[in-house]
Amino acid sequence: MNKGKKVTGGKYIRNRKKKAFELAGQRKIVRLGTEKRKIKKVTGGNIKLYLLGAKFVNIQGKEKNKKAEIKNVLETPSNRFLARQNIITKGTILLTDLGKVRVTNRPTQEGIVNGILIEEPNKQ
Repeated sequence: MNKGKKVTGGKYIRNRKKKAFELAGQRKIVRLGTEKRKIKKVTGGNIKLYLLGAKFVNIQGKEKNKKAEIKNVLETPSNRFLARQNIITKGTILLTDLGKVRVTNRPTQEGIVNGILIEEPNKQ
């Protein structure tokens, strides 16, 4: 059976086209590198700020929040190949100057990278 055809040979015709908010957009990827943000207009006249490149992470600690520079992407639980390409997603474990940090937000949705400290470096 051909795609888009009925058994009788007739064509299936869509009742309408997709609207702007229903269209699939291009996948946004946050890479380790220089800071880069873009603005997108969304429904209701609002704007959404999303991140394309990240160099710093906001770390929420026990006493105070700190900003640290990202050195490397260690692992990504969702897909191990993302870590090899230095792509940052929610749950990614990053190496910073303050230690290992787990990303707690979705950078493509919020425009910044937030995380919590999971391991401090050994001080001798």
